[in-house]
Amino acid sequence: MIDLQLAAAEVFMVCAICVVLLVDVWLPDERRLLTFRLALLSLVGAAVCSAYYLPNGSVTAFSESFVTDPASAVMKIFAYLIVGLVFIYSRDFLMRAGLFKGEFFILALFALLGIMVMLSAHSMLTMYLGLELLALSQYALVAFDRDSPIAAESAMKYFVLGAIASGTLLYGISFIYGVTGTIQLGAIAAHFSQPGAITVPALLGLAFIIVGVAFKFGAVPFHMWLPDVYQGSSTPVTLFIGSVPKIAAFALAWRILSESLGDMHGSWQTMLAVLCVLSLVIGNIVAIAQSNIKRMLAYSTISHVGFIFMGFIAGTEDGLQAAMFYTLVYTLMAAAAFGMVILLSRSGFDAENLDDFKGLNARSPWFAFVMLMVMFSMAGVPPFVGFYAKLVVLGSVLDAGLIWLAITGVLLAVIGAFYYLRVVWFMYFVDPVDDSPLDAALDFRVVISANGLGLLALGLFPGVLLDLCARVIG
Repeated sequence: MIDLQLAAAEVFMVCAICVVLLVDVWLPDERRLLTFRLALLSLVGAAVCSAYYLPNGSVTAFSESFVTDPASAVMKIFAYLIVGLVFIYSRDFLMRAGLFKGEFFILALFALLGIMVMLSAHSMLTMYLGLELLALSQYALVAFDRDSPIAAESAMKYFVLGAIASGTLLYGISFIYGVTGTIQLGAIAAHFSQPGAITVPALLGLAFIIVGVAFKFGAVPFHMWLPDVYQGSSTPVTLFIGSVPKIAAFALAWRILSESLGDMHGSWQTMLAVLCVLSLVIGNIVAIAQSNIKRMLAYSTISHVGFIFMGFIAGTEDGLQAAMFYTLVYTLMAAAAFGMVILLSRSGFDAENLDDFKGLNARSPWFAFVMLMVMFSMAGVPPFVGFYAKLVVLGSVLDAGLIWLAITGVLLAVIGAFYYLRVVWFMYFVDPVDDSPLDAALDFRVVISANGLGLLALGLFPGVLLDLCARVIG
């Protein structure tokens, strides 16, 4: 019973998914909003379970294959929040496109369940099971629009490349198991803390694991799936894939690299540094050439991954806190950015091109200001929270003595600011090509406004989230 209490949020989510699935089967199309409301209630219930059954410290369950600690609880609650934003932003779009089906919400909840398992994984097997649950749900979500050949092509690419990456990760785990004789993260860490434990087979396994982690993050050169999937998916699916799974990718790197293979930091630091620099260079430079905003945000994601990697490269507790802070901030920024893309879309038209943002200030000054806050935050302009996210990760690598990496990050952040500011230029200084009013429900308008203002509020008071990350990681 104690084990079940520690996994109460996961148990509740499984039961909630079953209820939503059974209810949706018998609902007529005109009452499909009930599925949407039940999905939101599932998130609220899971959040209550995560907060109520939180122990004071780190407690393991199920033969030490599952762990509940403050850090995992905080990230789970953030994941519930982001998925809730996804559901609210997506509802009207799905209705207009004829895609308002229960499968979207059920697959998203299954993916969220995989993220929850990854956040609490304390063994390689538990981590892999959560990862596969997330990945399989995402493959189906990408192909959710069955009438779109582009979505089907993107899903096939994602599936094939994702299967290769998952196999690579599993191959690396098998090497680590062969060297250590265990799949428990704590036992692996204890093994590599001994002198002479780092051998050639262990390094080979580490290399394969790094490939799997880099693919799930979308880091260069394992990024080839990301722009195509972002562009080929329907915008609500892109909104989901572009936001909350980054928390799962952080959990994958945190649990495996920092917790179990932390004593091999000297070995994987160089690998991550190469991936970091490549992601910053390719992500920021190629994004400049994009005219499709979903592809631009895809390459923007790649560049942000480079900054998240900086926290891990530092190899310190402060660096890990900075990486966690950056990841949580990025999910909020990505949700707001794709929410604005959905806001500008209408029946039979997707606002996927940068030209669709021309003259937005003339059409709606308030939502142009919301998009300005999002773009400034992503670019790292003070006083928005994106500036402090970059500042803390750059500070962590400076404290670690990696001055060259900090300088590289600053230079490429300046270059990357161009394509964010270009969107602002289109909104305020170019005549609109479309004068149609923005059509969105009241709750959508309120939530996306709060999302944008939240980026400003967290920028004015970054210590709130920074202190939270410091407490739970420490």
